[in-house]
Amino acid sequence: MESAVKIRDGIYWIGVNDRTTDIFEGIWPLPRGVSYNSYIIDDDKVAVIDTVKQNSFEKFLDKINSVIGLGRKIDYLIVNHMEPDHSGAIGLLLNLHPEMKIVGNKKTAEFLKSFFGISENVVTVADGGSLDLGKHRLSFHLTPMVHWPETMVTYESEEKILFSADAFGGFGALTGGIFDDEVDIAYFEDEILRYFSNIVGKYCAMVQKAIEKLKHINISVIAPTHGPVWRSNPGWIVDRYDRWSRHQAEAGVVIAYASMYGNTEKMMEAVASGLAEQDVSRIRIHDVSRTHISFLIRDAWRFKALILGSPTYDTKLFPTMDNFVKMLSHKQLKNRILGLFGTYGWSGGGVSSLRDFASSIGWDLIEPIIESRCSPTEGDLKHCFTLGQKVVEKLKQCPSCM
Repeated sequence: MESAVKIRDGIYWIGVNDRTTDIFEGIWPLPRGVSYNSYIIDDDKVAVIDTVKQNSFEKFLDKINSVIGLGRKIDYLIVNHMEPDHSGAIGLLLNLHPEMKIVGNKKTAEFLKSFFGISENVVTVADGGSLDLGKHRLSFHLTPMVHWPETMVTYESEEKILFSADAFGGFGALTGGIFDDEVDIAYFEDEILRYFSNIVGKYCAMVQKAIEKLKHINISVIAPTHGPVWRSNPGWIVDRYDRWSRHQAEAGVVIAYASMYGNTEKMMEAVASGLAEQDVSRIRIHDVSRTHISFLIRDAWRFKALILGSPTYDTKLFPTMDNFVKMLSHKQLKNRILGLFGTYGWSGGGVSSLRDFASSIGWDLIEPIIESRCSPTEGDLKHCFTLGQKVVEKLKQCPSCM
């Protein structure tokens, strides 16, 4: 997609795909890349809505010029979100269009000065403020902490387009088309959930407030800053964000385990057999030392039951498992079924740490909790099998699972 893409009359996508950045925000892998979506409205006044990452500026500028030509000026830059993957090109664009007014809220202005030293030609808008471009009229709606304090969305009333910043977005470079009816949404869903659970998930209460705030606006298109533009079924992405931010889960089980010499892994296999014996097919098994934590968080967010197994390491929880449970606590995931098992050698500490996690997070803890010394006995493995069965029994009592 080397050219601008028309969304509606006078409104174009001018974003870029990034298939070379390996890690997002210095932590999240991008196996399928990511898109940075920007938009332009060509009216009596020209408005660009958000920019792109700084290293994509040349492609971005070519798309702007393909819409308005080389001699036309940009009147307004609307900044919905100041994270540098969207604001990184502001300074470069301002150099070419020095009279351009930058539109954002009070918090936006603070970040503009702190990130880029920009304080001139900044127009601050309040919640519900508006801007006329000619045929197109924009209104601005503050959605703080989805997922930064300055975040807002912009609504274009003529074509009923919501420019939603990071809300309703996801990982994954666009695959030839930009619209939801042009791409395989099933392909994108895992990466949308991984984005939501790891980037936005901690702020679920604020996502719910934003959805409630926007539900009375007539929206025909949702245009986020990452991922597909939702023109045929914007309700699909709103429904997903709504369910995920209410911590609703699908019927299924995640087993996340660590194993130093294969003994905890033996216990994991027995637990998995107990699950499968109860006709559960939606089982995801992750070795926490080999699976990036973002995928662990994603699957824990998707499925109702999580079973954790870990050896003891230096009298404490195994480090990669310790990191995982700390992240789960930080993300404040709620309403899950939990099972525990583990091993120890010369000293315990792993399973007791998992018990502490269970107590702190308040999930529905299922017995038995199995702890084996060194290598599991036949009796231990039978208890592990029983744990799998008991988790499924509890899962089947869950009326809210999708």
